[in-house]
Order: sequence, then structure tokens, then C-alpha cells
Amino acid sequence: MKIMMLLALLAAPVVAAPDSHTRALAAGYKAAFLCSGLFDAGQHEAAVTADDLTGIYPEYQPLLAELPAVIDRDARRVSVAFDARLPPRIAVWRPLLGCAQLPVGAGPDVAARLPRLTPDLKQPDLAALDASAWPLGDAHATARLPRRPAAALAAVTARAFDGTTYQKGSTTTAMLVVSDGRIVAERYRAGYDLHTPQRTWSVAKSLTASLVGRAVQLGRVDVAAPANIPEWRTPGDPRAAITLEQLLRMTSGLWTNGPGNRTDEVYLGGASIAQTAAVMPIEAAPGSRFRYANDDIMLAAYSLETSLGREALGFPFTQLLWPIGMTRTTPETDWQGHFVLSSQVWTTARDLARLALLYQNDGIAAGQRLLPPDWPGFVSAARGAQPEDTRPGRGGYGAGFWLFGARDGLPEGSYAMLGNRGQYVVIIPAAKLVIVRRGFDQPGAAFDAVALAKDVVAAVARTRN
Repeated sequence: MKIMMLLALLAAPVVAAPDSHTRALAAGYKAAFLCSGLFDAGQHEAAVTADDLTGIYPEYQPLLAELPAVIDRDARRVSVAFDARLPPRIAVWRPLLGCAQLPVGAGPDVAARLPRLTPDLKQPDLAALDASAWPLGDAHATARLPRRPAAALAAVTARAFDGTTYQKGSTTTAMLVVSDGRIVAERYRAGYDLHTPQRTWSVAKSLTASLVGRAVQLGRVDVAAPANIPEWRTPGDPRAAITLEQLLRMTSGLWTNGPGNRTDEVYLGGASIAQTAAVMPIEAAPGSRFRYANDDIMLAAYSLETSLGREALGFPFTQLLWPIGMTRTTPETDWQGHFVLSSQVWTTARDLARLALLYQNDGIAAGQRLLPPDWPGFVSAARGAQPEDTRPGRGGYGAGFWLFGARDGLPEGSYAMLGNRGQYVVIIPAAKLVIVRRGFDQPGAAFDAVALAKDVVAAVARTRN
């Protein structure tokens, strides 16, 4: 019997213990999401643990429970120990800029050096703005549809929350439909409401394109010109030819660690964009191929920052977010002050609807032109190389936005902001519709946002029949 047991043990696969760096990344994941969930979104630790820290990358998930978190609510700091030989992983919150992770090995003293907004940049009076008319504020935001389409849309909304219709096992936290500029359907899961932020994941890429558009309108950048990346300025560097537009369209030709370009070192490891994305070599001729890459969008934001100089940290707030009423939106930075605008933004369903309405209103908000007249057409045009997967429902790609149309069963000219774990904002200009869906979908349970959009179009169309 002992021999049999010994043979069984010898035959069993050897599972290597996670190395210190994997533990550091897992600790960074826990510190980052707890910090943002607690101090950006105002949630309780149990809610963040149940939602943001469940269903994550499998190499980190089993480690989270054994990595203890210390929450300092006075300092608005979260520390997660992972290695007795090194300081804990630390994420620190700052007003408006949210949480930044310190690098692996950095102690709490580094927190004092994190970039912060200047004291003269004050957040607007939220109560006063909330009382303003929609979409700048929340007053008069909703409208009633006639009985039949209202009932049909209510049924679609209910199905979005049933965890079955649009994907078994999906979890919806918010759904909102805007028709002709007013909210005609809105529902939240328990614990969420119109002012509860949630991480955008890659929906932030569309925000990056919008910020670039604002800078174009102000004459501060030219998307056809080479991107302004300091690390590429050495004479002879072939990356110097990559344009800002190619970064927005993900056709830079830069090497990435595979399609999808997981950027764990920035998102979880406390590395800066300058240390990671900016040093990647060219793999293909710029403009010759599409590859979905977080690096390209982070570099587009980095190029914008370099062009704006000292204005860069305040620019998103004063030039785009606040002028359209996105007052519950927190774009976070790395520890060196570079916005991580490929994913790391916390915002509400209503704020995302406001951004979508800016596009539906041709770049004009409150009577002010914020985007160039052709910018909605620019971001929603399939120019240059496209994704290889052309199956219906997969979408083409514009500049920071995914493209849909008749082949997907949607009105031609539809486009969308898409993000991990079920973040969707679908803009359908032909039907004057905006559809926002937020969630915490598990791996392998991707919500079918195209099917939802088709059902919403069909329900609202009853108004016009």
C-alpha cells in the first residue's frame, strides 16, 4: 500500500508555487481594486471583494484570499503584503485622480511624491450641477415612451438582468437607454445607482479618442502627425514615424505580447507607461496591420500628455469631462502621473451616456463645440487595416470605437465603446439611441451586447410604427 501511495505521489503533476513577482502582481490587483472601489466608488470592502476581486485572471484569483490587505481610511491608502523581504504593494488615492499604485518594492514614503492636481483646480459644485438640466445635470433626464414600446423596452431591460437571456452566468449592474436625447429606461442592481462609479476597462479607450478630439479642436495636436513620444526621438528610431491616428486605430505595428496585449505590469505592477509601452519595438510597418493593443491607446494618451505639457493633468476635467457633466468620472494615473486611459477609469452609466450623447450631438454640448465637426465620423470610420475576425457581431474598428452595422443586424453606422467584464455603450445614430450596459461578467460568460442592442432597437421602433 505504501508503495502504491508513493507511486501515485510521484505520478502526480508538480504545481510550482507562484513566484514572488506573480504574488506581487496579485497583491497589486487587490490593492488597486480595493483602493478604487473604496475611495472612487464609495463601496464597502465586501462589495469590492465580491464583484471586482472575483472572476479575475486565474493565476491571481487563488492568491487574493491569502494576501492580507490593510486599509488606512484616513490616508486613503491600501497596502497588501506579499513577500516578507519587500514592502507591501501600496495603492494611494488622490482627489479627482483616483488611485495610483506604487512600484514593486516602494515603501509608503513614495506616496508623498505622487503627482496631484494643483489646488486651484476645484471640482464643480456637484449639487448645483446635478440640479441642472440633463445631460449636463440630472434634472428632466427621463422621458416616457408610449405604452406599447415602454412595455417592450421594460421587458428587454428585465431580460438584461436575468443572467440568462444574453449570456448564461452574466451579471448586469446597470442598464440605461437614451432615445432622442432622454433616458427612457434605467435600472440598477442592488448596491448601485445613478451615481455609483464602476471601472470602465477598455471603454476608456473611447474616452482617450475623445480627449484627443478635444485637443484637435483646440489646435493642440494633429492626428496625422507623428506621435509625440519622448522615447522615440533618437535620430533613426523607426517608431518616430508612427502617427497619433495609427495609435488610435491600433495599427502602430508595435510588438505586443500577443493580441489583446495584457499590460499587467502597468495595471497591477506599478510600472509606468514610459517604462513599458513606450519601449516596445516595431514588429510590422506602421499602418499595415490591426492588432488590438492596450499599449497603442496608452501611448496615444501619453502623446497627448506630452503635447499638453503642464496642462495635461487638468485637461480631461476642464476640457471634456466637466463641460459635458461627467462629474462622477475618475481617470487614474500611474505613479509617474501618466493617465492609464486604456482601462483605468471609474465612471457611472449616466456619465457614459453623456459621452455618447456628445457624439450624437455632433461634438456639441451646452452650445459649445468640444469636438471637431468631423470627429464622430472620424472615430466611426474603418480606415486602414481591420481586425481579421470579420464574423457578424465581432465588429470592425475605428479610432477608439468598435464599428457595427447591417451585417451585425444593427442600423448602418452604429458604433460602440466596449470593455472587459461586460462594459458596453452602443451608439446608434440612425435610431437616435444610446444603450449603456455595465456588468461583472465572469470569464467565458461574455454578455451579448449586439443581441441586446437589436432588441432595444426593435422595442423603441414601436414608437414610430
